[in-house]
Amino acid sequence: MAPTKITVRNDGPLRIEGEVELVDMEGRSFGLGGRTAFGLCRCGHSANKPFCDGAHKTAGFQDKQEARELPPPKV
Repeated sequence: MAPTKITVRNDGPLRIEGEVELVDMEGRSFGLGGRTAFGLCRCGHSANKPFCDGAHKTAGFQDKQEARELPPPKV
């Protein structure tokens, strides 16, 4: 099985593809209705948080990201 893929979309959501469990702070699972691909809001304007509803387009959300290396964790 391929690993779950998370794509940071320019000016848009985080696109999640693959088998994943999404839970709230209490550990309760969100019902994904069998979906294996969905978007998570990054702009804060979605009426259906944590899911993307396309509100970033009308809100004018802009954020471009390029892959980079994180520094090692501090021990």
